Amino acid sequence: MRLVFAGTPEPALPALQAIADSRHDLVGVVTRPDAPSGRGRKLVASPVAQLAEQLGVPVLKPEHPRDPDFQAALAALEPDCCPVVAYGAMLPQSALDIPKHGWVNLHFSVLPNWRGAAPVQHSIWAGDQVTGATTFRIVKELDAGPTFGLMTQLIHDDDTAGTLLAKLAEGGAGLLIATLDGIEDGEIEAREQPSDGVSFAPKILVEHAHVDWEDPALGVDRRIRACTPGPGAWTTYAGERVKVGPVSLTDRDPLAPGLLEVTKNAVYVGTGTVPVLLGEVKPFGKKLMPAADWARGAQLAAGTVLGA
Repeated sequence: MRLVFAGTPEPALPALQAIADSRHDLVGVVTRPDAPSGRGRKLVASPVAQLAEQLGVPVLKPEHPRDPDFQAALAALEPDCCPVVAYGAMLPQSALDIPKHGWVNLHFSVLPNWRGAAPVQHSIWAGDQVTGATTFRIVKELDAGPTFGLMTQLIHDDDTAGTLLAKLAEGGAGLLIATLDGIEDGEIEAREQPSDGVSFAPKILVEHAHVDWEDPALGVDRRIRACTPGPGAWTTYAGERVKVGPVSLTDRDPLAPGLLEVTKNAVYVGTGTVPVLLGEVKPFGKKLMPAADWARGAQLAAGTVLGA
């Protein structure tokens, strides 16, 4: 089949490379426009755009896919199907109608669970033991189209949103290729999603990543892992934001929520249940560092409370 791939961030790269290496003909790539990045705020192409250019594939960067010029350019590529991974923009019906086999999305959850922008983060935060990826045909309703196939993935106690997404991106690339092969060969049928069991996963914002030390230790652990690496879990110390990396659960005697206990090589923080062991800390304007190094440098006084 003639394929036009749509995607933007790094997790879309395994699927794009798999399509380029497949039996299908990759005739174009759609991605978000170049965006400011770094201290100089220079415009930088998306990871998908950069890989597409390396592959020598034409790249389209519409401000919005409803743009008539974009739709004309897409139609001129005569795609049979448009596979999608984390493109980042809503597609109007006029764009959905261009390829005869539609737009096939690789979504990082087992649908109908966790429809939306942040399925991996919400799955960790909710304490799910298993997640996965699903391929489905895009329709106007958010992530509600009929499904083609799925894969499952165990969520380990030390998985962050970043590590889990990397696993799903690699495994999901194979699922997407199998789906595209099945569509071309006429060996796969789309099935309507069940109407029960639907849950939603809206984007996690910076304010959602604020750690509440009054939560149970398990809740603190899940919030931090769900927000790692982005947007980054944070608390406050001395009136400034401090980012915190994943913590470890302990069986130590309880501490008041947010209260620090500093030893020679470790920093413990009280929660609504048992203390947690801090892993890494990023003070405002500084690099990420082990919590014990941060505690020594900050010369933390007895009775210090995070988030006070």
